[in-house]
Formats: sequence, C-alpha cells, structure tokens
Amino acid sequence: MEAAYVFRVAVRLDPPDAAVDPDRFETTLEIPASDPGTGGWLFFRDRLWRGEVGDEPSFRRLTEERLGVADAPGVAVAAVDFRELRTDGAYLDALKAEIAADLSRFNADSVDEVLRKYLGSSVHVRD
Repeated sequence: MEAAYVFRVAVRLDPPDAAVDPDRFETTLEIPASDPGTGGWLFFRDRLWRGEVGDEPSFRRLTEERLGVADAPGVAVAAVDFRELRTDGAYLDALKAEIAADLSRFNADSVDEVLRKYLGSSVHVRD
C-alpha cells in the first residue's frame, strides 16, 4: 500500500543580503500518507476541506517545517494548494474500510460523502 498527499507549493525568496530573480518559484511537495488506522491517518480530515487546504496560514508553517526552511531567513512558503491524494487501490480500499468503521467520526452518511467532503474529487488511483 502506498499513498501520498500532493501539494503545489510557492516559495518566496527574500534574502537579507542579496537580490534574486525570480524571487518566487513553485515546486511539488508529496507528504506520505499514514496507513489507515495508524497515527496520522486522519491528516486529510484535519487539514483538508472539499479538496482545499483548510487553514492555509497554519499549513504554510507546516510546509516550511517539512521543507526544512521554517527558520531560514529570507525563505517563506507563499502559498500551498492541495492537488491530490495519489494512491494505489489497496490503500484506497483500506482507507475506505477504516472510514466505514466509524462514519460518525466524520459526520457523514457514507464513505463517498467523507471522501468528497475532505478530498473533493482529488483522489488519483495509480496501480
């Protein structure tokens, strides 16, 4: 089973003792998805809403930490956009089973509703 949350990240450079051009660039960030039912597996519920980042300022800080630039002077994450949950079929099946085991946790009537509520239509299965 493999899955990752994929984000487009815009990074801004503003070094204190130099000039750069361009001062902004975009890159792709993949955050490995925890196995369903294990610590961290609710990342999608806690961080996403309808296929968008739920709290962008907080998520920009998290992204800076993941990129190792949280304390780097002159480097900041300017924007983060959720692109997809990239997954294989086995992971998606396990995720659906774990969601189904406790639908009340998600305030939803079906697994499909949960997936739409948090991931929008941004689930990409690759086998």
